[in-house]
Amino acid sequence: MGRKRNNGMSKEKRNIIGQFIEMYDIKTATDIQEALKDLLGGTIQDMLEAELDQQMEAREEAEPEYADSRNGYKPKTLRSSMGEIPIQVPQDRNSDFEPQVVPKYKKNISEIEGKIIAMYARGMSVTQVSEQIQDIYGFEVSEGMVTAITNKLLPEIEAWQKRPLSTVYPIVYIDAMVFNVRENNVIRKAAAYVILGINEEGRKEVLSITIGENESAKFWLSVLNELKNRGVQDIFVICADDKASPADHLLCAVLP
Repeated sequence: MGRKRNNGMSKEKRNIIGQFIEMYDIKTATDIQEALKDLLGGTIQDMLEAELDQQMEAREEAEPEYADSRNGYKPKTLRSSMGEIPIQVPQDRNSDFEPQVVPKYKKNISEIEGKIIAMYARGMSVTQVSEQIQDIYGFEVSEGMVTAITNKLLPEIEAWQKRPLSTVYPIVYIDAMVFNVRENNVIRKAAAYVILGINEEGRKEVLSITIGENESAKFWLSVLNELKNRGVQDIFVICADDKASPADHLLCAVLP
């Protein structure tokens, strides 16, 4: 991986970076939040899909003469601490579907977004994901529903955590988001270390989310080293706030 060069960066690299910043209006690390919104929306969408399947199956088992089927989607805009998130709520022909993770007339998901992010940030077992899902719902849900949602989300979470990355990222933004988590019936604060990359095609990617106790340069080292293990060989520019500084410490993780 490349060492930071204050005066040695080529004109070509400077031009690429300038074009990305101009094209995508990259100004602050808040762009990370935009990428996380996509992650939240996709996860909630999957949970709703699993809910509908499970509810129809349970109803048909309880009432053999009952028949229902899917009937398209209905758009809905959720509110989170990171802004609005558009989703498509699956529908059934009998209009019997009662979503639980986001009820029909509820739009604010700020109380569960940190818990969803935590699922992607930790290497969770099936049991841990199931427990996290129960915590997200905030009330007792059936074993069948938890199993259905866990089975749908777990492969996606594992694939997302382990997916190989591009060898080069012209720009990488790093930041930490602090949120509350429940552990052994105690509420405590945790930091989600988020890495957002701009790839060579100019697209934003959330490269990594890792849970840590507090934000520190030392912890950032281990997080950045994980990028190298997943295939990243060069980063032109790392953008960080003073909590993740000094830059020299961070760049140790991205040296050859």
